Amino acid sequence: MMMMMTKEAMPMSKDMQECMQACMDCYKMCMESMTYCMEMGGKYMEGSMMGMMRDCMEMCQMSMNMMMMGSEFMGRTSELCGEMCMRCAECCDMMGDDAKMKACADSCRHCAEMCKKMSMMMMAA
Repeated sequence: MMMMMTKEAMPMSKDMQECMQACMDCYKMCMESMTYCMEMGGKYMEGSMMGMMRDCMEMCQMSMNMMMMGSEFMGRTSELCGEMCMRCAECCDMMGDDAKMKACADSCRHCAEMCKKMSMMMMAA
């Protein structure tokens, strides 16, 4: 059975807008970092890290879409997005002092914090 959004869309709160912006920024940073890794080659092309960045991007996009649609599942997708962003940040941290990868890790951590906050707000509602 497919669940549909009700006609009464949830108004976009400041917190939701900030979370969506964090997801958009994280998506963009992961995409830029993947391109950077492909240019660098070698250890930067490890499958697990590239896969994690790709998965993080996809989850950020899904989370944004769920919030824009006012989906009843946005709390759970935000929770999963936060988990995936933290895992991606940990993968990026493994690249040491590389400034681009540190920026990606920072963006992922910020997104994870915002998604966790959004998830908790949705569960409390």
